[in-house]
Amino acid sequence: MIEALFSIALAIVWIVVGTSLFKLHPFLVLFSAALALAFLLGIPAMESLLLLQKGFGNLIQNIGLLILFGTIIGVALEKSKATLAIANGILLYVKRLPLPYAVSLMGYLISIPVFCDAAFVILSQLNKTLAKKTKTPLIGLTVALSTGLFAPHVLVPPTPGPLAAASNLHLANLALLIGMGALVALVLVLVGAAYGHYLAKKNIHRVIETPAETEFSIDTALPKFRIALAPILVPILLMCFGTIIDLYPETFAFLKFVRWLTTPTMALAIGMVLSFLGSPKNKRAFINESISKGIQQAASILLITGMGGALGSILSTVPLGEYAQGFSSFDGWGLCIPFLIAALLKTAQGSSTVAMITASSILYPLLPLFGLDSEMGKVWAILAIGVGSMTVSHANDSYFWIVTQMGGLDVKTAYRSHTIGTLLQGIVGLATVLIGYTLWLWFR
Repeated sequence: MIEALFSIALAIVWIVVGTSLFKLHPFLVLFSAALALAFLLGIPAMESLLLLQKGFGNLIQNIGLLILFGTIIGVALEKSKATLAIANGILLYVKRLPLPYAVSLMGYLISIPVFCDAAFVILSQLNKTLAKKTKTPLIGLTVALSTGLFAPHVLVPPTPGPLAAASNLHLANLALLIGMGALVALVLVLVGAAYGHYLAKKNIHRVIETPAETEFSIDTALPKFRIALAPILVPILLMCFGTIIDLYPETFAFLKFVRWLTTPTMALAIGMVLSFLGSPKNKRAFINESISKGIQQAASILLITGMGGALGSILSTVPLGEYAQGFSSFDGWGLCIPFLIAALLKTAQGSSTVAMITASSILYPLLPLFGLDSEMGKVWAILAIGVGSMTVSHANDSYFWIVTQMGGLDVKTAYRSHTIGTLLQGIVGLATVLIGYTLWLWFR
């Protein structure tokens, strides 16, 4: 067993080194790690190939369409400027809040269907315009936006990280993860907003040159707020309604239809259709372009998540749970273990998605040991992995450089603001998950 643990440690080290030091694509790194691990564990060549194919195929089967539909929704919202319409509406509805809080809440909602890096690029000009008009230091709004976008990205499906972790841990109730992830993400968004507000108070406003033609204003050409918001809220509401329907037996054909309609795949498919409603006049071209670009963006994500499933399939051959039961020092660690694994991977190699995929693959055989093998237990585990995977964003994270370049921050300032903000979110996130888990144990 010592040799097996050493082999797993080597595979993890290679994942970190390959992605961070050698800058190799995560798909290639995960694939080579899975092959090397199978060889080190003494798994026959043909059997290891079958395990890789099975792990890859199962993950794509479980979440492939979810990632694809979610990506298309994000692309369609971006192309139709629905993201700006949502930002516009949120700023109007929460205009009485301090500006950093409004900006963070804007990021919270937009980041659910749109990847945080793309969303930051879209909204960075809005941030600069708001800073100029309100004479608010840009650093405060930049951190408020970057942290507001980051929390849902690692905690709320249909973003790839939480979806892959849910599939690796064999979570059946995706709506439960969406609900709990949204609550924890909201807490962390408020933490990021408070830190952004502190930075805005601490720093001095500097005049920013903002081209007049790109200044943000209420644009009548934007989709209506409710139409822009529908592709996000409708799938979530459908999936939540589906969990209620599951409590009733399928005695009527109508209930069977409703249950089918509220499955995650169909709910996101409906969200995808709704995302086309805010399109310009040439709807056919808009729909085709959104689907084509969505497929292109989803391809890389699907390859990485699928190969993470292949690595998990190899890891499943090692009886980690049985071995770990002999160590009393594991008692009481609970959710700290998945948090620490994800945080180590995130800090070392930069990608939150890769950190979540790898950490969840390692954790799955240990779920019974930590008492996390129930549906709710798996949700707590995924949330712990999620908050770990945002601790911390620094120079080896592509999102860090997007925030610095588009947010008007130099590297030194970004370390003191954005990186510290993600560290605060990770620490508060772990505390929030641990408190929630403790309360769940008391009242279940």
